[in-house]
Amino acid sequence: MNSDSQARMRVAALIYLIVNAVVFGVGLISVLMTPTLAQHAFFWIPAIIVTSFVLSAPLSWFIAPSMMMRFILTRRVH
Repeated sequence: MNSDSQARMRVAALIYLIVNAVVFGVGLISVLMTPTLAQHAFFWIPAIIVTSFVLSAPLSWFIAPSMMMRFILTRRVH
């Protein structure tokens, strides 16, 4: 693993919890605002929890380079 991949992994790990919270919040609001889904909330809320944990990892991995762009560009200039 080169230094760029290590840096990307560190940034992705830092933003994982933030992305997880956003994905969970969007899913929870969509379930609670839809009357047919809200009736079966005991099923849908645990499904949202598992789905948010699973989806947050690849989303964080793809968001990390855009968070690092300023540092990558300054390193290439110098």
